[in-house]
Amino acid sequence: MSEKNDKESLDFKITADNLKDLKFASDGLIPAIVQDEKTKEVLMMAYMNIDSLKETIKGGKTCFWSRSRKEYWVKGMTSGHFQFVKDIYFDCDCDTLLITVEQVGAACHTNRKSCFYRKIKTK
Repeated sequence: MSEKNDKESLDFKITADNLKDLKFASDGLIPAIVQDEKTKEVLMMAYMNIDSLKETIKGGKTCFWSRSRKEYWVKGMTSGHFQFVKDIYFDCDCDTLLITVEQVGAACHTNRKSCFYRKIKTK
């Protein structure tokens, strides 16, 4: 990839104006991977719909759609473990989000820093 393309990709972030470029699934949801801005650790994955994404952009804290409860939830509203949004990117297929955050406290509901604390042994 050329330096110009690298720079363009780094500068292309989600704004209210380019939400139309995103490809939400037939259920109206899009996966959102949340990553610690400083450590680059993957913290969690949850789903957003268009309204929760707009609220995330507007409010500066991650807001998701609960598939089981069928309601919005702001990460940290109950626990105090908020995620303050730094940047939102989307992938080459426009069907997955990557949200970099400043994480306050644990990201996982098990009170761990990351939801990805278990490993499948491959050898």
